[in-house]
Amino acid sequence: MGTLVGHVPPGLGFLVVGLWHLYNHIRLFLLRPRSYVAPVWFPVRGARHLELILVIAGAAASILMELVIGPARHQPFDADGAVPAEHLHNFEHASISLALLVYAAAAIHLDRARAPGRDAVSQLAAAAAFAQELMLFHLHSADHAGVEGQYHLLLQGVAAVTLAATALGVAAPRIFAVSLVRSTSLVLQGAWFVAMGVALWTPALLPRGCFLSHEDGHDVARCREEGGALARAKALVNLQFSWYLSATVVLVVVLYLRMCSLYKEEPHTPGFSGSGHNVRPKLFDDTELICFVRADLCPEWHEAKDGELTILPNRIRKCELLEEEGCKVAAKGTNATARQECRRKVHLKPESV
Repeated sequence: MGTLVGHVPPGLGFLVVGLWHLYNHIRLFLLRPRSYVAPVWFPVRGARHLELILVIAGAAASILMELVIGPARHQPFDADGAVPAEHLHNFEHASISLALLVYAAAAIHLDRARAPGRDAVSQLAAAAAFAQELMLFHLHSADHAGVEGQYHLLLQGVAAVTLAATALGVAAPRIFAVSLVRSTSLVLQGAWFVAMGVALWTPALLPRGCFLSHEDGHDVARCREEGGALARAKALVNLQFSWYLSATVVLVVVLYLRMCSLYKEEPHTPGFSGSGHNVRPKLFDDTELICFVRADLCPEWHEAKDGELTILPNRIRKCELLEEEGCKVAAKGTNATARQECRRKVHLKPESV
């Protein structure tokens, strides 16, 4: 960071992930409001971990930019191996990227290992990443007393909201408002990063009385004290943030209303209460819970609190769609004939005798 290139690409990354989560959380809630459970991340058909892989790739590219590509000698250390003062901010920015990389890698491995409670652990890893972001921006080694400091101060407020919403998501995964706030704050973080990079490192966009000063190997926005240039610049930053916040709220409301017209609540699956608890319906006289799909393998299909989705005869097509999406469908029950019938209807191989 510390340049236009250092702010705009990370900002676009936050913006894209925020919009992706915003769309998917709204869609999931509109389709199943009574059984909504917020996933930590969203799989993509044909490339299940694409979102997390892109986070890892973006974080790795940011680390390389900060520690290898950006420095004049293409390495951030002094001759004796010490970290020079002018490169402390590079390590701080790279540490934020590293925290996001650790979260994404942990989420992938937890999902592949089918670890119990993996959603909660992944959510905690994400919260830890945002906590590191907030801490490092608050205790930044760079001089942020001027107009750049005002941008970062407001960014810390948004990061604090993201952290709080992410932490709340561990205890309250069924509350849609928590997911909506987290996704919206990611969108605002991304937009503010982009705005910061463009406004601070485009000379024509600097407030009157401000200029770019080359210090410690990179340009820094400075404002003259005389004539109230610094106070005016900070006030303009506050106004800009207010407008960005209002624009983000408008975007979320418009998107929500538009999606309300596109997605309607699915018919409630018989056998489940509004709270999502399994009522265990009977498909045959002597068999319970014949067909189910592991909802943790398909986060978009959460129905039951225990992670199982009952498939009744009138929902067989739903079971087929899930199988097409790469979800593992299984059969369970006390009657062998009924289990075989269920497996046949969802095109699974018969059980070995």
